[in-house]
Amino acid sequence: MLIQNIITVLEAVAPPHLQESYDNAGLLVGNPDTPLTGVLFCLDSTEAVVAEAKSKGCNLIVAHHPIVFRGLKRLNGATYIERTVMQAIRDDIALYAIHTNLDNVHQQGVNAKIAEKIGLLRTSILAPKPGMTDIGAGLLGELEVPMDEQAFLHHVKRALQSGCVRHTALRGRVIQRVAVCGGSGSFLLPEVLRAGADAFVTADFKYHEFFDAEGRVVIADVGHFESEQFTIELLRDIIREKFSNFALHLTEVRTNPVFYL
Repeated sequence: MLIQNIITVLEAVAPPHLQESYDNAGLLVGNPDTPLTGVLFCLDSTEAVVAEAKSKGCNLIVAHHPIVFRGLKRLNGATYIERTVMQAIRDDIALYAIHTNLDNVHQQGVNAKIAEKIGLLRTSILAPKPGMTDIGAGLLGELEVPMDEQAFLHHVKRALQSGCVRHTALRGRVIQRVAVCGGSGSFLLPEVLRAGADAFVTADFKYHEFFDAEGRVVIADVGHFESEQFTIELLRDIIREKFSNFALHLTEVRTNPVFYL
């Protein structure tokens, strides 16, 4: 089997043309025609992850976030990005990223995994692309049984293994209709409000952006890594469905750069 065989399966689920214009998903390092020895799934490609891949006999790393995002002008090891790419090249390990194209699909996308973890049913795309219903940003769903706001926040914290949940003021109402967006989701708040969601689970809200909720929705900021960490399970399962007997590994490296005291 070749590296390209893995790429073909992934891109059947999340085609590259679905990525946002600013993104850099795809094969970033390596030759797709190289025989495959094993796959390591991670959220972020780092030097430690490349070393882990080498130790486990994997010559392909599939990450959610592209290690090369804005382009590289030189490779001299001055930054962790340059060092990671250089190490991958030295060790003949391919780096592949599947980012906003995976965010933008419904059934097997990043947000579907979040919805599964917190128990949302009857999900639909929150902000569909023009002319589409099943492609776009965010997801909207419902809890099977409405929950008290405080109980809901504790439920989300446990389900997403978050060290901290930053949230807006509670409104004294039950939560049933929930919007989710993995990673930085503040840009979707107008859509969340239009959809009449009771809560919005996402990450990376800035201080003043919390005011924009206007008491109309409970924003639950669970952390960027926390909202997307289960994407590696999603990716593993996509590949395992096609190649059940191949060496597939989830990273054991904690790549979250944020710690909580």
